[in-house]
Order: sequence, then C-alpha cells, then structure tokens
Amino acid sequence: MDGDHYLLDLDENYSYEYSANESSDVCEMGGYLEFYTHLTTVLYTLAFLISLLGNTLVLWILLKYENLTSLTNVFLLNLCVSDLVFSCMLPFLAVDQSFGWVFGEFLCKAVNAVFSIGYYSGVFFLTLMTILRYVSVVNPLSTLRSQTQCCGLLVSLAVWTGSILIVVPEVIQTTVQETLEGDNTCDYASWKWKKVDIYQRNVLFLLSFGVIVFCYVKILIILLKARSQRKHRTVKLILIIVVAFFLSWAPYNILSFLITFPAPNCQYQKDSSLAFYISRKIAFSHCCLNPVLYMFMGVKFKRHLLRLYSQCLPCGYGQVSSPRIHSEGKFHYEGASIY
Repeated sequence: MDGDHYLLDLDENYSYEYSANESSDVCEMGGYLEFYTHLTTVLYTLAFLISLLGNTLVLWILLKYENLTSLTNVFLLNLCVSDLVFSCMLPFLAVDQSFGWVFGEFLCKAVNAVFSIGYYSGVFFLTLMTILRYVSVVNPLSTLRSQTQCCGLLVSLAVWTGSILIVVPEVIQTTVQETLEGDNTCDYASWKWKKVDIYQRNVLFLLSFGVIVFCYVKILIILLKARSQRKHRTVKLILIIVVAFFLSWAPYNILSFLITFPAPNCQYQKDSSLAFYISRKIAFSHCCLNPVLYMFMGVKFKRHLLRLYSQCLPCGYGQVSSPRIHSEGKFHYEGASIY
C-alpha cells in the first residue's frame, strides 16, 4: 500500500506509544534493518521483471490458443492482469527504498491505488476461480460452466469496479509526508486511516481464504476418491496453488494487524519490524509466482509453450505437427484450468 518507509512510520508510532507508556527514550531502529533495506531494491526489481515476463507470456498463450468463452480462462486472464497491475508499483517502491519518495503527490496516490487494486482484484479472482472449480467438481452438470463470454466480462467488470471503489478512501487519505530523517514518504495522513485499511484488508483476506479452504476441502475429498493419476495430479496442483497463496500473504496480513498495537518494549518492536519487513518482501513477490508454477507444474501449459516456441523459430525448424498438441490446444478444466 505504501513504500517500505511505511515501516519507518510504524516505528515512529510504536516509539510514541512505547515512550509514553514506559517513560523511556524513543526506541531507535538504527542499522537494525539496513541489510534488508538494501536487499529490497534487488528483490522488487527481480519480482517486477519475472512478473512482467511470466504473466505476459501467460496472457499471450491464453489469447493466442484459448477460447475465452470459458469462465475459467476469463478469470485466469484477469488474474494475470491483476498480477501485472500489482507488479507495476514495485519499481516505484524500489526507488523509494533507496531515495525516499521522489515522485510527487499524484504518483503517491496512484501507486497506492495500483497496489490495492491489484491486491484486491487478485484475491477476488482467485476466490471466483475456486468457486468455479468447486462447482465443476461437485456438480459437473451445473450450467455455470457453460456461461457465455459476456457473463465472464460482466463478472470481471464487477470485480474491477469493486476493487477500485474499495481503494477510493485510500486515494483520498494518502499523501507525501516528511519523516524524522528528513526524507519524503508516501503514506496515510492519519494513523487512524492506516489502521482502517489494515483491518479491511485482513477481513477481506480471511473471508476469501475461508471460502477457498471450504471449496478445496470439498474438492479434495471428491478427487481423492477417484482412482485416477490425472485427478491426483490435479489435487497436487490445487494444493500447491493454495499453499503458495497462503504462505505468501498470510504472514504479511497477520503481522500488519499485530503492529497496529503498541509495542510492549523496544526489543519486541525491533523483532516485529524485522518480521514484518521479511513478510512484506515475500507477499509482494507473489505476483511473479503463478507463471513459475504453471511453467514447472502445468503439463498442458508446457505443451502450449513448446508450440509457441516452435512457431517463433525460423521456418523449417522445430515445427510442431503432433495432432495430440492440436487436439489438446485448450487448457483442460477439471478442478484446474491451465494445468
């Protein structure tokens, strides 16, 4: 939502409440997080480049080989766009980490909005894909799977509109401020609004994750009863996607919630700040993770990738003429789409 100076602002609030309660000196962070501060620029740059390359490749394959009348493919396409939108703010945070916020008021609000829109839309589309997988496995004859492209576009428009509306208060309340160190930072003007944003993000995360867990438990129960290697592969991939999402975002959301409370002592403040710093890097890097999972775990995605590669070669080299690839030119949907 804001740059890594967000942590410095949290430290200032921590210090105020700590010194007020304990009548002691302000807890100075000093060089406690210096290594992670320098590492941020490298991590955010790598995450941005991998996300840009990977999600663009997935989008290209979807648009080139897929029939987008499928709700699954429409949601998958939007999920890639969501990851790309999210990753667009990483270069700004990388610069902010090294030089402070140098981009002015307008980009302060815009980058915060891009971050939140990318985050919320990603959570919503992942939840919708999970519900669709649940319906497909639990009730294969449901008409939900046969909905038209128009339906998918309307649902997608509703998700993006909802994500934008959620972010409106954040856009209004964020501004460029000067830190105690003399640098500029892009942050909420009020600590109260920062806490509102954190609580809102955690509530929506918990609701979405609750739906995801419920659906996947039901899916796994059904698929594990099937004596099929193909279905067991689907179970494995579903678990990987869910666990990856949970491990990426849950620690960050939990720690962002915990640091809204006063620190009991200086050492606790330092430890919690360090943990928050690390969880933040992991969460923000999730935007580049899904394409990597598709590439290493998705059999049909690799076939599409091979087909695309062969078509990019000079004429006469590595042409793919296997009828199997052409006959399976669509992402198969059975609990998962691109896999």
